[in-house]
Amino acid sequence: MRNILFILLIISLASKGQFSIDHQAKVDSLNQAIKTAKHDSTLVASWIAWDNIIYLTDPELDFILNQKIDSLCELNLDNNLSKQEKTFFLKSKSVALNNIGIIYKHQGDFAKAIEYYSESQKIREEIEDKPGIAATLNNIGLIYRDQGDFAKAIEYYSKSLKIREEIGDKLGVAMSLNNIGIIYKDQGDFTKAIDYYFKSLKIKEELGDKKGISASFNNIGGTYANQGDYTKAIDYHSKSLKIDEELGDKKGIAISLNNIGFIYANQEEFAKAIEYYSKSLKIDEKIGNKLGIASSLNDIGGVYASCGDYAKALGYCLRSLSIAQEVNAVAQTRRSAKSLWTINKKLNRHKEALEMHELYITMRDSINSEENRKEVIRQELKYNYEKQADSIAIELSKKEELSKAEQKRKEDLATKENEKKNLIIAAGAGLLVLTLIFTLFVINRLRITRKQKSTIEDQKKIVEKAHKETERQKHLIVEVHTEITDSIKYAKRLQDAILPSFEEVNKYLPNNFILFKPKDLVSGDFYWFEQSSGTAYLAAADCTGHGVPGAMVSVVCSNALNRCVKEFGITEPSKILDKTRELVIETFANSSDEVKDGMDIALCAFKDNKVIYSGANNPLWIVRKTDLITEAQKQERSTVIENELSLIEYKANKQPIGLYNGMKKFRQEIIELQPGDSIYFFTDGFADQFGGEKGKKFKYKPFKRFLIELQTKPMKVQEQLISTTFENWRGQLEQIDDVCIIGVKFE
Repeated sequence: MRNILFILLIISLASKGQFSIDHQAKVDSLNQAIKTAKHDSTLVASWIAWDNIIYLTDPELDFILNQKIDSLCELNLDNNLSKQEKTFFLKSKSVALNNIGIIYKHQGDFAKAIEYYSESQKIREEIEDKPGIAATLNNIGLIYRDQGDFAKAIEYYSKSLKIREEIGDKLGVAMSLNNIGIIYKDQGDFTKAIDYYFKSLKIKEELGDKKGISASFNNIGGTYANQGDYTKAIDYHSKSLKIDEELGDKKGIAISLNNIGFIYANQEEFAKAIEYYSKSLKIDEKIGNKLGIASSLNDIGGVYASCGDYAKALGYCLRSLSIAQEVNAVAQTRRSAKSLWTINKKLNRHKEALEMHELYITMRDSINSEENRKEVIRQELKYNYEKQADSIAIELSKKEELSKAEQKRKEDLATKENEKKNLIIAAGAGLLVLTLIFTLFVINRLRITRKQKSTIEDQKKIVEKAHKETERQKHLIVEVHTEITDSIKYAKRLQDAILPSFEEVNKYLPNNFILFKPKDLVSGDFYWFEQSSGTAYLAAADCTGHGVPGAMVSVVCSNALNRCVKEFGITEPSKILDKTRELVIETFANSSDEVKDGMDIALCAFKDNKVIYSGANNPLWIVRKTDLITEAQKQERSTVIENELSLIEYKANKQPIGLYNGMKKFRQEIIELQPGDSIYFFTDGFADQFGGEKGKKFKYKPFKRFLIELQTKPMKVQEQLISTTFENWRGQLEQIDDVCIIGVKFE
């Protein structure tokens, strides 16, 4: 049964005035259909129709609608359905998953986008939905293109194009041609890019696809701008902007505005360039398009650099680089690094300039690698060859059949002539001998045949029995594997639900990073955030085990932390840990066996330039200027001093959150923060990882020295460097445990 509250929620969103006057009548009609729907299929169909109206103008509602479609379809698929009903809910679910993937892609979360695309693709292959399969292949290609993997991108585009041509999907063909054109543009082959763009545009104009026409205008304009033909470029971008405004396509408007700003910047009309870039940035920030935000920030920084205001340019381009690296956008990372290389040189920041130049070269080589170029060409040749080969094969097949028929006719005539001669020769003398031999042969063959038939029948029974047993075992293995996979996916959804969003953490602690690298699909580690009465609570936790068992324990422990703050109103970190331990032990006490599962944790409360820390086995580290630490701290064995900077350690209670012999109350430290302090707390996965030349653990002291070395870097860059160092250290060895590291800096 559908949840009436869901329906009321969606209906209430319609009252916010998020639709144009032209669409309001359709929306009102859909609202009525939703209110009076007697079947879930009607409700799903109405939600899909609503989504098709608003997906360009209201990304937030778009996301909510597709989540509801997915949930309601999943609920119905657990029931006994007719074949027609099952196909409807499967197809609707695949559409919703694909749409959610598109939303995550626009937000720059490529990993989640690929995850949802893959789920959608699996369903579409099951129901043989060829248009859907082609659409998902195309969307996966878009992800690889944004990551700079052009070989993979064109491979998926070509697969999508082939299916769309087979089923006569003209609109899909136009989309694929357009995307292949973008690959050639990115690699600097503007002639081929323009050729593909105009092929795509022609089909879209025939079909009256306004959104598609706008995209083609934008791409054509961008390519003309790259060639320096600004008159044609601004003409096509203006045409695109006009269509986007008619459609209310916010993302499209932002792209067109940014492209027009690019042209003004190249013509050194800097005031106009800033105006258009800023309008684009404002829209992208509103709809959460991180890739667009990074692009506009870099472009604005470039204009300020052209005007000689390098300090302001530096700020914009650093923000651009941070976002580009956050979403793993290789092409944008290359652009931002190139801008920062130039700006740092102008500011005589030679070390930073060298770092940015190295990053730029790395990204450039990744995009323009010879393998990438060869693979793009190979994929196009493969596509053209297969297309021509199909036609040639048909012609060859016809000719071969005719030739074989003629040859057979001649052979039949020759055989008949030979048979006549042989009959005449053998008719007399050999007839009696032949008859005798034939008779003996037949008797012998009958005896052998009977024996062989009996043996074959016995063997056939054995083989059939073995085959049935093999099929039964194979089916059982597939069934068990499916159940395990479904369980792990469900565990991942549970764990994703307990993790706070990075946006929520950034709102209260803006200068931070959270590096979270599960060993498996799900994790025993988790990070936790809550805020209450002006205090922000942030923790890194490591639960017993990893994988699915660890994830289940993490759900219990996270829930206990939430209850401490929200339900019991506890504000002091030490008392939060005391109460959390009590709740965790109480949860596991229901088991007939003694359960000692629990967690290690470092918990910090931030308020008024102070941090209050309490820990269970996990310490807190602070990197501070050496002249600001006490003599006692300098003499402490755990302190690491590197010239002007020192790392001091605040030790945790040597006891876990869980059942433990000799349990004591947790203590806490109140620490006054100094300008420039960097705080780190973490689980043991990083320091305990085996790797390096000798395959040994990384260990904590080298980890401390490494963090001191990172202090000149922004926190987001630190996160990237820590992750890269971990992967380089691990090399080909298996990751042995989950990793969670949190850093917070105070200016």
